[in-house]
Amino acid sequence: MVQSTLADIDDVTALEPQAWLRRLPVGLSEAEQDLLARAWRCARSGYAERRRASGEAYLAHAVYTATILAELGLDATTLASALVHDLPELDERADSTLRKELGAEIADLVVGVRRMHGIGRFRDTAELEAAMQGERAEGLRKMLLAMARDVRVVLLALAERLHDLRTARELPDAERVRLARETREIYAPLANRLGIWQIKWELEDLTFRYLEPDVYMDLARRLAERRRDREAYIEQVCERLRAALADAGLSAEVYGRPKHIYSIYRKMQRKGVRFDDLYDLRAVRILVADEGACYAALGVVHGLWAPIPHEFDDYIATPKENNYRSLHTAVVGPAGKPVEVQIRTQEMHAEAELGIAAHWRYKEGGGQDAAFERKIAWLRQLLDWGREDGDEGGDFVDRMRAEVFADRVYALTPDGDVLDLPRGATALDFAYHIHTNLGHRCRGAKINGRIVPLTRPLENGDRVEVLAAREQRPSRDWINPELGYLYTNRARAKVRAWFRQRDHDKNVAAGRQALDKELRRLGLAQQVGTEEVVRRSRYSRTEPFLAAVGRGEVTPGQIAALLRDLLLPQRPEAAQAPGGGRRSRARWEGDGDDVTVEGVGNLLTRMARCCSPAPGDPIVGFITRGSGVTVHRQDCPNVEQLRQREPERLLDVDWRTAPGARYPVRIHVRTGALDGSLSAITRLCSSEGVHLEGVRTHAESADSYRIELDAQVGDVRQLSRLMANLAASGRVDHVWRGG
Repeated sequence: MVQSTLADIDDVTALEPQAWLRRLPVGLSEAEQDLLARAWRCARSGYAERRRASGEAYLAHAVYTATILAELGLDATTLASALVHDLPELDERADSTLRKELGAEIADLVVGVRRMHGIGRFRDTAELEAAMQGERAEGLRKMLLAMARDVRVVLLALAERLHDLRTARELPDAERVRLARETREIYAPLANRLGIWQIKWELEDLTFRYLEPDVYMDLARRLAERRRDREAYIEQVCERLRAALADAGLSAEVYGRPKHIYSIYRKMQRKGVRFDDLYDLRAVRILVADEGACYAALGVVHGLWAPIPHEFDDYIATPKENNYRSLHTAVVGPAGKPVEVQIRTQEMHAEAELGIAAHWRYKEGGGQDAAFERKIAWLRQLLDWGREDGDEGGDFVDRMRAEVFADRVYALTPDGDVLDLPRGATALDFAYHIHTNLGHRCRGAKINGRIVPLTRPLENGDRVEVLAAREQRPSRDWINPELGYLYTNRARAKVRAWFRQRDHDKNVAAGRQALDKELRRLGLAQQVGTEEVVRRSRYSRTEPFLAAVGRGEVTPGQIAALLRDLLLPQRPEAAQAPGGGRRSRARWEGDGDDVTVEGVGNLLTRMARCCSPAPGDPIVGFITRGSGVTVHRQDCPNVEQLRQREPERLLDVDWRTAPGARYPVRIHVRTGALDGSLSAITRLCSSEGVHLEGVRTHAESADSYRIELDAQVGDVRQLSRLMANLAASGRVDHVWRGG
């Protein structure tokens, strides 16, 4: 680590760039060395003699941060970014200077680190406590990663935080505690999720030292008292293992593994054991050439000493979520003392110690490593921060799939709450997400302290302040997708609902009139009242139903479908397939309505509550987990989401009406003249596919005639459409259904 790389340097700010470069544990080309030298000069000029709160020079902090990243094997661009990462906080013009002197890539990395500063540093412990509650903490952690379009930003932030903790002894007590708690809650879990163990352990040990100094010092003292005996014992075990592995023909590196103080403390707390009862204070690690050699070495270990029951974990066959791979076992070693043994390949070891940073060299060649790209995508979709030992929920796969298909953006309220929105959401979407009333009153927005248009899409880490009026005054422009005010359907629906409610009384009156007219036309005005129609619908109350009719959301065809049993009381026989056989399609009853599903046997079915399909509606089926098939209307908003997310679970379904089946109906038409009316009516029936079986005419007066049509229709939608078209023709005064 950095202590060994620069341990003999009293003042790193006195170094020249070339002297520092010679000490770095990474190979650099001439062009890369030139880039780092230019970044060093830019940093020295920009930081000048300014010092941080700890009293350390800004330049020294930058050099140590860059050196930590060099220890992780990061590229020259990342090291250069680390050297200048604090400049924008000291000089507002630094961004343009960096772009000119060092290029856009480095400037963008520095901007990313600065944005993480804005959400990852709390003013005091109370604010941190509030931020770490429940979903707020999860949202903040997810945003930290989502902000980092380039994963190197996260690595930069981790390296900087590690050096912050190393120098925190010089800070005031309250500031040191705040820094340690923030690190424990945010940055150490980040390092763990990225699998960077050597940073994770040091972050945890340092935070433990600052937050619980008495416990830390007690454990450190106990470890120090026994170190000499323990080291002698471990060397004896290693010698025995080296000989046994060599006899088995295995080339292996064997060495004692230091145990971190915080991990000892956590194990004592988790298992409720004393310090003297811990078996893994004595631990060794075996590094071999390949995966097969790992299991062969395990056999050698178990052949030498008896394994301790229930203390074996195979993280090679089943890696941890952060891709950690290794074999863990515990045995009763010499003198009856327990010893922990870890076995892994050199590649596994590099990944375990450096995590995602170990793969960065593959990324430098132009992004050809597909596995690396998948891992980056996984990092941006992290879901479960609360548990360190992997996901325990059975719905992890479903939640992961839902997150992967949804490109998200994370923005902050002025109070520091994190809102999770679809990418593309605007400040107006943000207002509606907080509260419907706030969205209705929104008149403008500030993003990061600056007034912006309401159409401006949000970016990760934006701090949004909604400017609101006293009165609710949404604009109809907001629901026009071409204008870009609202991105989310949820917000648009709230605006539409506002306008619907404003016109509610007018829509109810119009709906009542339209329903009465439709019932008279269907010949059911004497049989069916408004309440009966509402009872058959998905609406629980009369007024919302009538308002929906008035708005045109419930059509005459849907009203006719609700009354199908009264309009078409006779059920035809199922059509015969060619050769006399019946259709080979499974049928079942569902909520009183027969449904036919292609290619599926008898299944439990139910009507979806979100759209409440009625007989005659175009429908589609969705196979649920454990609840059979749910039937939706094809125009249901949820169907489109299901089609994008899980298209393989959608089924073609239709109402149980045999192809070619017909229902007899009688339709009455009143007209002022027969000339031309009969031919127009017959042409209309033919164009609608209605079978006309008989026509009778009656003279009601000198200028009024009634025509009776005996017809065969396929369903109530066809009947409703025919009657509506007849009524709309210029030759007809009135149309109704009768006996």
